[in-house]
Amino acid sequence: MTEIRWHARGGQGALLAVRTLARVAINHGKFAQGMPEFGAERMGAPTRAFNRISDKPLSLYCGITNPDVIIVLDTTLLDAVNVTEGIRKGGTVLINTNRSADEIKQKVNKQIGGNADARIYAVDATGISIKELGRPMPNTPILGALVKITGGAIKMDDLLSDIKHSFSEKFPPKVVDANLNAIKQGYEQVRPV
Repeated sequence: MTEIRWHARGGQGALLAVRTLARVAINHGKFAQGMPEFGAERMGAPTRAFNRISDKPLSLYCGITNPDVIIVLDTTLLDAVNVTEGIRKGGTVLINTNRSADEIKQKVNKQIGGNADARIYAVDATGISIKELGRPMPNTPILGALVKITGGAIKMDDLLSDIKHSFSEKFPPKVVDANLNAIKQGYEQVRPV
């Protein structure tokens, strides 16, 4: 089982990404959950959401306190919230940022403390989304980056196929293609820190 905890600000699309990830996993033979943590979710407020993906049926229906993967959609949260709290030994942190690797590594390692063996990855998902989508929606490119760093929780072809199908029902081809390109760019541009 892979457990993922998302940290974002209201309006960045974390909940949509969580639901999309769960749907893709389920549609391709896995068991999955995608759930928000409700609180004062207003535009710009810190939010959390969770995914579980497994080859076996799931029996847990609660928030994730010891994630395998932590996704941070807004780097300002590194100064406001301990986003790495409870990360499993050897866990992974994926951060949407255009900041230098040294700056990100310093901030994350300060939070992680004794769990220095965590792997840290960065991708400028906001920059990608502005280029591809014309607005700052980091959730789409971060999904591509997540596929790459998890190495199999879900497959890239499955994600692209699902996005193409589900988005084609709601959006014109230009918007669908832009989202597919954003996912591909996230996959290609994610880098270890």
